[in-house]
Amino acid sequence: MRVALDANRYSDLCRGIPEVIEQTSRAERIYLPLIVLGELRAGFQAGSRARQNERILVRFLSSPRVRLLLPDEQTTFHYANLFAQLRQQATPIPTNDLWIAALVIQHDLVLLTRDAHFKQVAQLSQL
Repeated sequence: MRVALDANRYSDLCRGIPEVIEQTSRAERIYLPLIVLGELRAGFQAGSRARQNERILVRFLSSPRVRLLLPDEQTTFHYANLFAQLRQQATPIPTNDLWIAALVIQHDLVLLTRDAHFKQVAQLSQL
């Protein structure tokens, strides 16, 4: 299984939440969407442990099982389709999460998240 982490599940992993540790330990590859990386670093700046959190993040990103997931032109098509779908359903989700969903769908990954609004995206595999 190949998984992508949402920011809340990355935080859970750092906190040692057993469920997330189990899910990520079973994954053959762990992806961190660029958007999540930005959210994490923004959160670090707002907190009092920015340097410590950054060191932990850099160590996580250096793992051979972890890859940074970057958007490309193809991602924009997935984004546009999801945007239209969610608008038609009258169930919009935050813009950052729309980009995350587009990347996860594009690369056929499973999203690890606690955000309930991702359930509005039927074609998104998630745990």
